[in-house]
Amino acid sequence: MAITATPTPGKLLLNPHDHVLVMIDFQSQMAFATKSIDAITLRNNAALVARAAAGFGASAILTTVAEKSFSGPMFSEITDAFPGQKLLDRTSMNTWEDAAVIDEVNRIGKGRIVLSGLWTSVCIVGPALSAIDQGFEVYVIADACGDVSDEAHERAMERMIQAGARPMTSLQYLLELQRDWARTETYEMTTGIAKTYGGSYGLGVTYAKTMFGAHEG
Repeated sequence: MAITATPTPGKLLLNPHDHVLVMIDFQSQMAFATKSIDAITLRNNAALVARAAAGFGASAILTTVAEKSFSGPMFSEITDAFPGQKLLDRTSMNTWEDAAVIDEVNRIGKGRIVLSGLWTSVCIVGPALSAIDQGFEVYVIADACGDVSDEAHERAMERMIQAGARPMTSLQYLLELQRDWARTETYEMTTGIAKTYGGSYGLGVTYAKTMFGAHEG
């Protein structure tokens, strides 16, 4: 039987309205012992993810653990992207065991969960495996997570992938939400985020636009 191709996106691709982004425990105390990714890259990638979600109007949940008593405030790169949004502070290491977070997940009502945060082996594995067990599709932004060692991060990613989680990167998240340069309403925002937080790709965008007036669309 012949298969007919159509110019339509696959169902496994994310769009701005089919998921909730959960950013977990991006806090000073958690970052001090994070060794699998350097703090500058981690903060940059977290900012890229937050700006992408906010810019495209994706649903987002921001959650901390013991913010006032131990772990400190969430990175300003994230909170600045969501001005006025309440942070859900927990005592549980597993975000999915916190009733206030789950109430918000249910209020938003999306079947896809996108996770990023610290540490991969605790803060991300817990909700990833719990959400998968309850029938949610889970995506993990691997370079917007970190852990106490490369080993800890890699084993955590493998464990989640084996359970059905789908790994991706921060820049991939941004570009997957845009997905077509002809979408002029979000073009300048997407390239602006890329220029600010997109590393060498962002430098290339800046160069092309400045030197040649280039435009992907």
